Amino acid sequence: MGGPVHEAMTIDSIIRRIGEIGIIPVIRAANVEEASRAVEAICQGGIPIVEITMTVPNAPAVIRDVARRFGSEVLVGAGTVLSQEQAKLCMDAGAKFLVSPGLSPAVISFANTRDTLAIPGALTPTELMNAQASGARLIKIFPCGNVGGPKYLKSLKAPFPDAALIPTGGVNISNAADFILAGAFALGVGADLVDAIALRDGNLLKITEAAAELVRTVQSARVKVPLPSA
Repeated sequence: MGGPVHEAMTIDSIIRRIGEIGIIPVIRAANVEEASRAVEAICQGGIPIVEITMTVPNAPAVIRDVARRFGSEVLVGAGTVLSQEQAKLCMDAGAKFLVSPGLSPAVISFANTRDTLAIPGALTPTELMNAQASGARLIKIFPCGNVGGPKYLKSLKAPFPDAALIPTGGVNISNAADFILAGAFALGVGADLVDAIALRDGNLLKITEAAAELVRTVQSARVKVPLPSA
């Protein structure tokens, strides 16, 4: 499951932790109970990090429940954070990092005042430059799978070799290694890891096995390429 997550984490230590784990499971559950089961199954598979999206009903309550239930064992983040107001709700609930589908300078600025990592989304070179100019140290490339996947990420890394990128959207077990080899700092993985039907049916073993397989794949690929800095 990896080392413990300490309460007083800095932005630097959170970035380091995300890089070490190399996978951010994106959880879109129907309720608090489903989300908690998903977190437990993912952790059993060796991934002690989760992103609870704001599209989950009553997401701040889910974040609070997961943070309280799993404590220092899991690094809990919030996803689809679109505004400063949402950022505050998520951080107050216990989120240690924030992820957005696009760039919101207000979210980044506010998160910095609370020593919380904000990861904006970008897709094009211009958007990536704007995210960097706003102070982003990790940048989500979304929806990466729709515009070429690993090949697109590799192309993007050419003019931005020092950018720490997290491809999300269309990332799965079959292309995870290719994304790492293309220079990904970490991978954002959603439905291909947290199977909605398996979760609803209580088939947590399927999610745990998928998580374990993904961990093995990422670790094997990382042997061939060094972890990019951030």
